[in-house]
Amino acid sequence: MGQPDIDAWDAWHPTRLAERLRALRIPWYVAAGWAVDLFRGAQTRAHGDLEFAVPAAHFALLPPLFPELDFWVPAGEGVLVPLTPDTARGDAHQTWAWDPAAGKWRFDVFREPHDGDVWICRRDERIRRPYPEIIRRTDDGIPYLAIEAVLLFKAKHRRDKDEADFTGVLPLLSRAERGWLDATLGLVHPGHPWRARLRSG
Repeated sequence: MGQPDIDAWDAWHPTRLAERLRALRIPWYVAAGWAVDLFRGAQTRAHGDLEFAVPAAHFALLPPLFPELDFWVPAGEGVLVPLTPDTARGDAHQTWAWDPAAGKWRFDVFREPHDGDVWICRRDERIRRPYPEIIRRTDDGIPYLAIEAVLLFKAKHRRDKDEADFTGVLPLLSRAERGWLDATLGLVHPGHPWRARLRSG
């Protein structure tokens, strides 16, 4: 079986994902760009994909909830391999969900490091927080990664959309969120220009 077209994305909306995951009794949260918009309370830009995360040790609970989807693991630039116990244990932390009936990718799930009920940042294992602190919820109950942690991940690449997301949410950040992001950037990206902006205003 050849791999699906890696560019054939028609991602679900977070609302649809949350409906499908109602029965999942482990921590999970929407991540990346959609998490920014869930924090802001409205969609502010187009999203090419939908990314969410679960604790790595509990990932096996997820695929049975989506019997109509096939799961693939990135294995290099432009290369995907079918999900198996061996590929799930590989270096990649992502797993893509393919809808063969529609010929589209629906979401990308991250298998994240953790220590029991404590979230561990995959960029630096010194950064840890209990799941109840790192997961926030929208008014209608959709869980998403705390905005300060979303921005920590976005700080690495500083793509145009990352800069726009940071600029858009900066006035909305609490003092605690600013302080946590500044401190963790100090660990992961000490010279990052966002730090000065976090400290001003």
